[in-house]
Amino acid sequence: METAAAQAHDFSMFALFMQADWVVKSVMIGLVIASVWVWAIIANRMAAYGKAKRDMAAFDKAFASGRPLAELRADYAGSGQHGLSAVFLAAMDEWDKSHAVDAANAVGLQSRLEIALDLAVSEQSADLEKRLGFLATIGSAGPFVGLFGTVWGIMNAFTAIAAAENTSLAVVAPGIAEALLATALGLLAAIPAVIAYNKLSADAGKLIARLEGFANRLVALMSRQLDAGKSL
Repeated sequence: METAAAQAHDFSMFALFMQADWVVKSVMIGLVIASVWVWAIIANRMAAYGKAKRDMAAFDKAFASGRPLAELRADYAGSGQHGLSAVFLAAMDEWDKSHAVDAANAVGLQSRLEIALDLAVSEQSADLEKRLGFLATIGSAGPFVGLFGTVWGIMNAFTAIAAAENTSLAVVAPGIAEALLATALGLLAAIPAVIAYNKLSADAGKLIARLEGFANRLVALMSRQLDAGKSL
């Protein structure tokens, strides 16, 4: 009888979800939404980092060509610049503003260039690291949210068992299975989030280091040009 009852019970994921109470259902829905959003962020960041690498490589090639910086600026001027070109344009803007008001002395201009480039690098860094915090949050909190759903479901299952005064497997198994599904969904959201966060954070760190290195090279170049009394 117990075996027949257990076989008659539907243990599919959808059935287990429908049989859970509203608290466990809310946890499951939230974790599924979080999992979908995690994969959307992963796809978005991977595409963004791939584009950033290509753009940086193209700008590095143009910058190393030896062309006058004023010509290079004309090619990249305009809105929507990102990465190295955005850092370069920030430095060029500060150079022009300082010369426009006769404030292009060596010490003062170099200090302002460093500030302008630090701000530009920080802005680009924030853009590269955008949404990574959500991956970290889901990676750390996802299993605990799932565990909360599991504990709540098991509590309800044991309450029902006590009310029915029946501890047979056919009575216990459905409630336990519904509860454990919440933990499984929590891990389903958390595992890819943790792996992706570690990988994407490392990729973002490399791109940010590249921005910082380019900013230092640009300050050195402009400082030499200023000391030599040359234009860009």
